[in-house]
Amino acid sequence: MLSPVNRWLLHPATKPAVFLTATLPFAWLIWAAFTDRLGANPAEALIRSLGDWNIRFLVLVLLVTPLRTIAGWPAMARLRRMLGLFVFFYATMHLLAYAWFDQGFNWNEVVADIAKRPFILVGMLAWSMLLLLSLTSFNKAIRWFGARRWQWLHRLVYAVAGLAVLHFFWMRSGKNDFAEVAIYAAIFSALLGWRAIRSLKRRRAAALGRP
Repeated sequence: MLSPVNRWLLHPATKPAVFLTATLPFAWLIWAAFTDRLGANPAEALIRSLGDWNIRFLVLVLLVTPLRTIAGWPAMARLRRMLGLFVFFYATMHLLAYAWFDQGFNWNEVVADIAKRPFILVGMLAWSMLLLLSLTSFNKAIRWFGARRWQWLHRLVYAVAGLAVLHFFWMRSGKNDFAEVAIYAAIFSALLGWRAIRSLKRRRAAALGRP
C-alpha cells in the first residue's frame, strides 16, 4: 500500500505544482528588480540571489535519492529530471545576469574576466557540465548512451556540487564571509558521503554474493 507522501508524489497535479513552485523565486526576483526592492545594489543582489537559488536546487536534486531510499518515497524519482533542469535554469539566469549587469553582454570582456578571475572560471566549468547534463537528461539520450554509460555521465553532478561550493567560497573570500559556504559544503559532503558508503556496501554485498 502506498504511503500518503507517495500517493501525493504520483498525483497528476504534483509535477505542475512543483514546476510553479520552482519558478516562484525567479518571478519574485524579477518583480523585486522592477519595483526597486533589491537594495542599494540591485544588480549584485539579483546575480547573487540567482546563484543562491541555483545551489539550493542542486541540494534538492542530490536529496532525491536519499529520500527515495531512507524515507521510503520512491515516487520522488519522477521529480528528479525537472529539479535538475531547474538547477540548469537558475545557473543560466545567474550567468546571464552577470554577463548583462557586470559586462553589458560584451562577450570579449566576459572571456577576459573568466581568464582573470578563478571563481568565474570555476562557475563557467560548472555551468558547462550542467549544460551537458541537461542536454542528455531525456529518454532518447538514455537509449542512445545506454543506461550504464548514461549513469556514469550523470555522476558529473557530484563534480558540479564541488565546483559550486568552490565558486561560492572564492566569491565570498573577498568579504571573509564563509558561514553559508560552510553550510553548503557540509550538506554536500553529507550527501556525497552517504552515496559513497551506500556504493561501498553494495560492492561488498556483491562480492559476498548477496542480492
